[in-house]
Amino acid sequence: MSFASRIPHLVRLAGITALAAWLAASALQPAAAAAETLAPRNGFPSQTIRFVSPFPPGGGNDATARLVTTRLPEVMGQAAVVDNRGGAGGNIGAKAVAEARPDGYTVLTSQVSIMAVNPSLYASPGFDPIKNFIPITQINAAPLALVVDANSPLKSFADLAAKAKASPGKVTYATPGNGTLSHLVGVVLSKDNGIAMTHVPYKGAGPALTDLLGGQVDILVTSTSSVAGMVQNGKLRVLAVTSPRRIGVFAKAPTLEELGYAGARFEDWYGFFAPAGTPPERVAYLNEAIVRTLHLPEVAKLVTDGGSEVVASTPEAFAAQLRQDIERWSRIVKLSGAKAD
Repeated sequence: MSFASRIPHLVRLAGITALAAWLAASALQPAAAAAETLAPRNGFPSQTIRFVSPFPPGGGNDATARLVTTRLPEVMGQAAVVDNRGGAGGNIGAKAVAEARPDGYTVLTSQVSIMAVNPSLYASPGFDPIKNFIPITQINAAPLALVVDANSPLKSFADLAAKAKASPGKVTYATPGNGTLSHLVGVVLSKDNGIAMTHVPYKGAGPALTDLLGGQVDILVTSTSSVAGMVQNGKLRVLAVTSPRRIGVFAKAPTLEELGYAGARFEDWYGFFAPAGTPPERVAYLNEAIVRTLHLPEVAKLVTDGGSEVVASTPEAFAAQLRQDIERWSRIVKLSGAKAD
């Protein structure tokens, strides 16, 4: 069985530029239909809820958190803020939430690379995804995108493959960090398809995107949510996506499987988690409030435009998905040989 054939069908959200555009437009247009307010339960919530994004501003995780927190206050009647805690491939922010008071007022915006990959990738990630967290809801499902600057001489994935095979290691690919799904895409392309590239990890998609546009790296492999806006405005060109889930500005992008790279299918997800010990009734309240927010027409459209589909699952369904992904990705990390300090 090839390395890539073991890659699971995981799950993903919306572009930060699209979100910014919607926010700007909303100030000039009639207000969207008001969301139905969810009444507090046993006094919860009674204060601001903090959503920790374990990456710097500008990437898909940050965009996902802000997409929800922009409209969530209408649903629950309390403010919601984003707190960026980047570093160590998402481990620093995740650890901070794991150690936070389990009262429902601190929530982690996380993703499959942090919760299902990092525990196997890092010797001491600082948290246990099962013991230290309670899943609230899976937000979305989406592929990864392989993009280049619009002025890049690489016009297609065929150009990329030809250059990488002619000069192994000369092509550089940026990712949001070691052990992320983006990183493992490069590992698969090298191990199974002979497309040997040099990995350049960053502390989030935002800094990686800056260097891509500045010409410091050749390509970027990241979430559709991180680059949808720049694809839409023509600043980036999509060479390929990693699953048939092609939505929004990525609808016409070729998939790696269509290009002949059998088994090279990756899907990602974002989701919300509470610290272990958070009262079940507060987890249930957060789930209902967030699910209502994700199903607001304006929010769902942003998710779709960013190349994803809304999932909005129950805590139980998300917990089952997490356990399945941890089992699968632990095998994949072992096969890849990837390690991080």
